[in-house]
Amino acid sequence: MAKEESSKVVLERTYTIPLSRELLKVPAYKKAKKAVRTVQAFIRKHMKAEKVLVGQHLNMKLWEHGIKNPPKNIKVTTTKDDKGVVRVELFGAPKEEPKKESKVKPAKKIVEAEAKPLEEAVAGKAGGEKPKEAKEEEAEKDEKEDIAEQKKELSQTHHHAPKQPKEAHFEDIHPRAPKHQ
Repeated sequence: MAKEESSKVVLERTYTIPLSRELLKVPAYKKAKKAVRTVQAFIRKHMKAEKVLVGQHLNMKLWEHGIKNPPKNIKVTTTKDDKGVVRVELFGAPKEEPKKESKVKPAKKIVEAEAKPLEEAVAGKAGGEKPKEAKEEEAEKDEKEDIAEQKKELSQTHHHAPKQPKEAHFEDIHPRAPKHQ
């Protein structure tokens, strides 16, 4: 794979973007989405760029009061690199540098992850500890025993009032009125 070289900043500008006129053209439930698209269109036009990346702080500011109430104006800082990519961020927001990840770190994690089970297995056999499978079986047995004990306790206690004998029916307590003939 080719190594990505850090791109140099060619142009940096600050703009105050009016959003209110564009937001009048859409229903309330689409206003924040329209605000993001308006920022991108404004920057494409003024910075003469095809690819515009909206920063995290700017996006959070546009969506701060929900989809129905974005700000009417917004002040942004734009930077254009030598590849023609424009990054737009909220004015005054901290600059985040792209993270460079090397492929060595994930490989170390994989090696460490594979080594731990091996170490545990060796320590388990040498130290007299039970293997992992035996521990799991014991845990299952303990759970089953606990469940059985709880069922016995529940069967001994009454959770509701005892049932009335069948002789005491509703009709016995409240006799029906005699039928007219």
